[in-house]
Amino acid sequence: MTEAPAQLTSPRMTAPQFPQGLSEIASRYDTILCDVWGVIHNGRSAFTEACEALVRFREGGGHVCLITNAPVPKAQVTRYFQPLGVPDAAFDDCVSSGDATRAELVRRKGQAVWRLGADEGWEHDRHLYEGLDLKFTEADEADLLLCIGLRDHVGEHPEDYREELSAGIARNLPMICANPDKQVRVGGQLYWCAGALADVYEDLGGKVIYPGKPHPPIYHLAIERVEALTGGKPLDRSRILCIGDSPGTDVRGAGVQGFDSLYVGTGLKEHGEDFEEEVAELLAAYGEQATWAMTGLRW
Repeated sequence: MTEAPAQLTSPRMTAPQFPQGLSEIASRYDTILCDVWGVIHNGRSAFTEACEALVRFREGGGHVCLITNAPVPKAQVTRYFQPLGVPDAAFDDCVSSGDATRAELVRRKGQAVWRLGADEGWEHDRHLYEGLDLKFTEADEADLLLCIGLRDHVGEHPEDYREELSAGIARNLPMICANPDKQVRVGGQLYWCAGALADVYEDLGGKVIYPGKPHPPIYHLAIERVEALTGGKPLDRSRILCIGDSPGTDVRGAGVQGFDSLYVGTGLKEHGEDFEEEVAELLAAYGEQATWAMTGLRW
């Protein structure tokens, strides 16, 4: 057994510390807001140790709310958990960027929407907006652009959309980005997400609304969900831990909210043997600071 580091503290503006497992720091926290893709599964199968760590945290009295930038509502996120091997006991609730995006679309009822959808097509994406009585149209008649993803996230590049997105710029359409992630790892391959298209839109001079991480709406929704589990009692924000694999969304979002964060190296970035040095360099490149870091989530 590897010897645990001594006298772990909770630094915010220094290098992250490297606990051997969640058990070393679990007593500091009442609530975990945990990323999904890259932390508890990779789109192909569950990470068994990560799921077990969340189960153990909940057995100790803590609450776990999964928080994901998936551009679909909670029901469509969790429907894949059982086939992947993610146990129900690993979480209390789940909040998605899709949930937060639906809330934003409700506030824009009556507006005409130009939709840029993922390659699964309209029938897949309908979960994001079904029941909202939205009017869909082309760019020349739209009030806003709803960006869900690339039509072909394997064969296309975000830059391929620059000319098409210019139509929204010409009409000064705000873009609602349903998934702020730029890329996601499925198995061993990276795929482009809506956040990469949002980068192009902003580069063209467009305004982008981000309901998902690292922006506040999804965190506010997650906190509401956890407080509902505790009878409406306000959470102690100093005892909330955010876990994720992305410095630009998970770590940054935690920092904006004033929460501690745990970076895990099982997602976007493939790490080598010198994990601690690589993490320090990675976080510095993003200008972010994680409280803790682990090669992978484990108890």
